[in-house]
Amino acid sequence: MTDSRGTGTYCGSHRRQSNILWQALTFFFLFATPGLLVLPQPAQAQSFTINGFEVEGNRRIETSTIIARTGIEAGQTVTAGQLNDAFQRLLDSGVFETVELTPRGNTLVIEVEEYPTINQISIEGNNRVKDDVLLEVISSQTRRVFTPQAAEADADLIAEVYSAQGRVSATVIPRIIRRSDNRVDLIFEVAEGTTIEVERVSFVGNRAYSDRRLRRVLETKQANILRTFLRGDTFIADRIEFDKQVLRDFYLSRGYVDFRVNSTNVEFTRERDAFFLVMNITEGQQFSFGQISTVSEIEGVDAAPYQEALKVKPGVIYSPSLVENSIARMERLGLKNGVDFLRVEPRVTRNPRDLTLDVQFVLTRGPRIFVERIDIEGNTTTLDRVIRRQFDTVEGDPFNPREIRQSAERIRALGFFSAADVQTREGSSPSQVIVDVDVEEQPTGSLSLGGSFSASDGFGIAVGLSESNFLGRGQTLGVTLSTAQDAEQYSINFTEPYLLGRKLRFDLGLGLSTTNSSFASFDTKTVFFNPQISYAIGELSALRLRYGWERSEMTQQNNETNGAVVASEIAQGERTSSSVGISYVYDSRLGGLNPTAGVLFEAGVDAAGLGGDNEYIQATARAIAQKRVLNEEVVLRASLELGALNWTGDDFSRTIDRFVLGPSVFRGFEPAGIGPRDLSNGQDDAIGGNYYWVARFESDFPLGLPEEFGLRGGVFYDVGNLYNIDNVDTAGADIVGANGSIRHVVGVSVLWTTPFGPLRFNFSKALKKEEFDNERNFDLTIQAQF
Repeated sequence: MTDSRGTGTYCGSHRRQSNILWQALTFFFLFATPGLLVLPQPAQAQSFTINGFEVEGNRRIETSTIIARTGIEAGQTVTAGQLNDAFQRLLDSGVFETVELTPRGNTLVIEVEEYPTINQISIEGNNRVKDDVLLEVISSQTRRVFTPQAAEADADLIAEVYSAQGRVSATVIPRIIRRSDNRVDLIFEVAEGTTIEVERVSFVGNRAYSDRRLRRVLETKQANILRTFLRGDTFIADRIEFDKQVLRDFYLSRGYVDFRVNSTNVEFTRERDAFFLVMNITEGQQFSFGQISTVSEIEGVDAAPYQEALKVKPGVIYSPSLVENSIARMERLGLKNGVDFLRVEPRVTRNPRDLTLDVQFVLTRGPRIFVERIDIEGNTTTLDRVIRRQFDTVEGDPFNPREIRQSAERIRALGFFSAADVQTREGSSPSQVIVDVDVEEQPTGSLSLGGSFSASDGFGIAVGLSESNFLGRGQTLGVTLSTAQDAEQYSINFTEPYLLGRKLRFDLGLGLSTTNSSFASFDTKTVFFNPQISYAIGELSALRLRYGWERSEMTQQNNETNGAVVASEIAQGERTSSSVGISYVYDSRLGGLNPTAGVLFEAGVDAAGLGGDNEYIQATARAIAQKRVLNEEVVLRASLELGALNWTGDDFSRTIDRFVLGPSVFRGFEPAGIGPRDLSNGQDDAIGGNYYWVARFESDFPLGLPEEFGLRGGVFYDVGNLYNIDNVDTAGADIVGANGSIRHVVGVSVLWTTPFGPLRFNFSKALKKEEFDNERNFDLTIQAQF
């Protein structure tokens, strides 16, 4: 076995080059120097007249090809320098291991030794990465010419694959085994090494935000106590560049317009088994918006309507995304008003004294350039229309570079492609542009396994199979099977994001759910069918229209005696609901003006009675407000949730039709632990209520422990009520709590972020409750995907 990187094997060609030069020089001094002593005229360079060629050592390469490669023709007179150029051309062809040129009289003798061909390629020592993955990245192939340069380059490519997985100490050595007929077996010997983790991530120069807060921004994570299962703490060099960009985006979105990353230093620990990552940054000052104005440089276009369309106000923390959103809003208004080629130029004036930035939006007329066509390549599975609908621009529209950039981002956000490149070039005339879209498909199907545990439902397992680009149409199709100790659900979900080619999202869910809860004296079985259409009515708001059909039944549990209310409801048998509903949703938590605060508001109403057995009107609403304070270390959150049911049918409602509260809504109580109850027949049946409201106030904060533990603390206060049992069959029942009473609960939480999922421990105490309530002082929940 010969080491392909050994100098002894592959340096012969360089020694032969030196021999030719020495021969030429010797020839020159032996024959030219005497002429200098005898003749008084100027010296003449030695030359050779080549009348014929003799090629030796070639097996695969034709003799005529080798002669043509020298660039020398029969009858040509050449100098020693020209011979050296011919030698170099043959050597640079990459097919000869050694080359030697020797003039013999008028004949040029060319001696070559061809590089061998590759008989087979194998990889040894790789356990973490399969052969197929590594063979895809190398350029060497069987039945191709072997060169040590290509083998070395392939070894580096294999090492980069391991480096991308955090195994920066991996080494790859190419070796060859010579076979007959000038063939070799190429072997890459891999020493995978171990993953090098990031022991500590720290920052220098940060004053506004702590290291702990900034570490949450980065994708690179420092090692924690569960490092065996956590992959984010593995050192990957390419991830550092991404971290620098997201850190810059974090500061810019918070008004630090002068932020920069001065340097990133990566050093080995003393034991050389981990890295220290240190980012040296300059935060600068935080700026807010100052005066915001709009002027028009287009004749006949009034700036006032565009100024009124702005939502950014003075005093708001400056963010480039807010400026970009304002420009987009103005340009959309221009299209609506028939102003073609409108360009909005933001002119920013810095006010260092009060740390504000005055922004003047200037309306100008852009160049008259149109989109000639949009060319799409690389989409072997995804239909063209799925990509085209990400463009607000179509062929023939005025060209807007900003809209093209946003369209490119939407294509990448689909998740269908591993790479998506959008470029523009001049079309058939200077006033036309062609948009080229080049994509590379990636797998879009997924199999997910999940687990959960709660004190209410016990352990549960969820299996999901989904395809996010079904038949290349951009549709999502998913099948979910979830089982818990007391509940099971089997469902199929389908989503069409562009119904009828418009920005209408269509969702369809159908399935079967059953419950066998230890907190109720009855079992349930429900079959459901729920189509829904959603569409945006604003940048942060949407409207949802839905239809719901379900067939449900309450059945008696084995050997259970029921109270009067539940017994009458079981006797009703199967019942069908057919309802239509509408919801309004407003969510500023991600796209709002303030990156440290946000609001979610959702309200809806459903009306049943268009067929089916049940007739009712049900209204629900919830509002959530969240804000980060104390340099974003502490999260404050408040929420209000309420619902009302008005039963309009001639029959009675059932427990499963009314509102029943669990720990996920009102902490400190068992499932169905509060609200009206039926104590007849010696039972304690929760029968739900027609009205409820719950207000929750909570905060979570760091505990001062090392961040790698992933532990945070929290406190909460819940207050609420569940009441009213109108339209309930209470004959023979012993009802308590029908009018309700306000309950108060306080508690503390321990939140543990683990690689398996978020784990939450709640310790609570009811400050005010009814004697028939079922209190729970401890609650544990975990959800995980693996």
